[in-house]
Amino acid sequence: MYMNQEKFIEVLAKEGFPESIIVEKEPHGYIDQHAHTYEAKALVLSGQIDIAIDRNRAIYLAGDVFHLQANQIHSESYGSKGVKYLVGRKELG
Repeated sequence: MYMNQEKFIEVLAKEGFPESIIVEKEPHGYIDQHAHTYEAKALVLSGQIDIAIDRNRAIYLAGDVFHLQANQIHSESYGSKGVKYLVGRKELG
């Protein structure tokens, strides 16, 4: 589902995410399996991010939203142009 930045910020606010930040990752980068202590919901602004959870891999492009639960083990890789995304992070508790 394609979403614009303004609508995404509204959704984050309604879902209780604090202020969002922009993250940029380098082309062809990779982060092996890891987890975050926070829930993350992000809108891809440009480039590509591939997220693998268990044996399932999903590809996200500009306008796509991805959502990771706190402590969800996953790996990330970035496309030939890297990736830039707007993310809200909600700490547990």
